[in-house]
Amino acid sequence: MKLKEMARRLDCELQGDGETEISGAAGIEEATESEITFLSNPKYAPRLKDTRAGAVIVAPGTQTARPALFSKNPYYTFAKAIELFYEPPKPIPGIHPTAAIAETAVVGEDHSIGANVVIGEGARLGKGATLYTGTVIYPHACIGDDFLAHSHAVVREYCRIGDRVILQNGAVVGADGFGFAPRQDGSLYKIVQSGIAVLEDDVELGAYACVDRATVGETRIARGTKIDNLVQVGHGSRVGEDALLAAQVGLAGSSRVGNRVMLAGQVGVAGHLTLGDRVIATAQTGIARSVEAGSRISGTPEMESALWRKNYILMQKFPEMVRTLRKLERRVEELERLLEEKKGS
Repeated sequence: MKLKEMARRLDCELQGDGETEISGAAGIEEATESEITFLSNPKYAPRLKDTRAGAVIVAPGTQTARPALFSKNPYYTFAKAIELFYEPPKPIPGIHPTAAIAETAVVGEDHSIGANVVIGEGARLGKGATLYTGTVIYPHACIGDDFLAHSHAVVREYCRIGDRVILQNGAVVGADGFGFAPRQDGSLYKIVQSGIAVLEDDVELGAYACVDRATVGETRIARGTKIDNLVQVGHGSRVGEDALLAAQVGLAGSSRVGNRVMLAGQVGVAGHLTLGDRVIATAQTGIARSVEAGSRISGTPEMESALWRKNYILMQKFPEMVRTLRKLERRVEELERLLEEKKGS
């Protein structure tokens, strides 16, 4: 595809030779002469000099001698550029003969139901559903339009899912919450998890992510939130709109996560806490108390990221500080001994 055609499709301003042929998209270090790349973070600007890419997507005002497409949001434009060169396999229309669909289930038009899919009694799916091999929809689940479930995803009984929701392989919506009542003898009695899990429109769950059903009431993931692989959302929790939960994040039961919150990999949140809107927690943060809106936190237990960075730098100096302190202690002891000797004489 010629670069000028890409500029037209991506609604970008073109700099340089519009006849440049582009055959794909790649990262700035891997791109070849026939591929386009992007630069969104100014601190990586020096890499523009070394990239072999045939063209780059950059913010207006960025200086580069290469053919370029100027975009106010280079990362988003690069995401759209990838779509110009990659076409995923199209699902096969209709219902595979090995699928088991209950007579009382309702499946909307324009569907693709793969091999060994199971759809239970009273379940309802909107139009445009795509269910790959081994997907299971439990009885009385209610799912909106344009649902996409990859192999072995599961939606449990009575759970509700909005439009344009994506479940990656093995994701589970509505598994039992982790609820047990101790008996007097110390054994554990399983509490019935009578609530549901709700995923609003445009939510995506990564591979083997789990959103547990509530003990009573609901667990809710609000519109537009994206959840990465191996994330655990405990029963009765609520995650706000357009939040990002990276791999191995864990929310204990009844967590409250605000809108546009970003939790990096392996962040843990204790139960019954509230994270305000736009909170950012860096990787492996352990959150033991509620956090105000707009905070950026790090460490375990959590603290403001700026303070955590200062503490981390000090930690690197601890061995040297201890050695210095011991030297000073020995020097003080020596001075005290000399003073005592002088008094005695």
